[in-house]
Amino acid sequence: MQALDRADSFAAAFFALKRIFAPHVKHLKVNTDTRSRFYLETKSPTYKGKPLFFGAVVSGRTNVSFHLMPLYWDESLRKKVSAELKKRMQGLSCFNFTGPDSALFRELAKLTSAGLALYRRKNLL
Repeated sequence: MQALDRADSFAAAFFALKRIFAPHVKHLKVNTDTRSRFYLETKSPTYKGKPLFFGAVVSGRTNVSFHLMPLYWDESLRKKVSAELKKRMQGLSCFNFTGPDSALFRELAKLTSAGLALYRRKNLL
């Protein structure tokens, strides 16, 4: 029963995190969309002649990861990350979850919108 609860929790987190990207899909290209991986990149080849990674949601064995590449590129965007969300941070642009967290997911949604605006300002889309 515990394994099922964990699987349900991971699935709920995965789909809630994936929904954060939904309003931005029209500006980006969906590279991968499976039950355990959702991967977005720019439509144009803006980085070394290839599309630039924007973000992803990946369900792994121990957690569900939310990747937001604009955080890697822009320190001012990283400074907007709350202390609570920083506890979930791995590296400069990845956050790990084992279940849904509506408050932190709302914060990620704001960061995602700011990240898309950053890519737009830098003509990376």
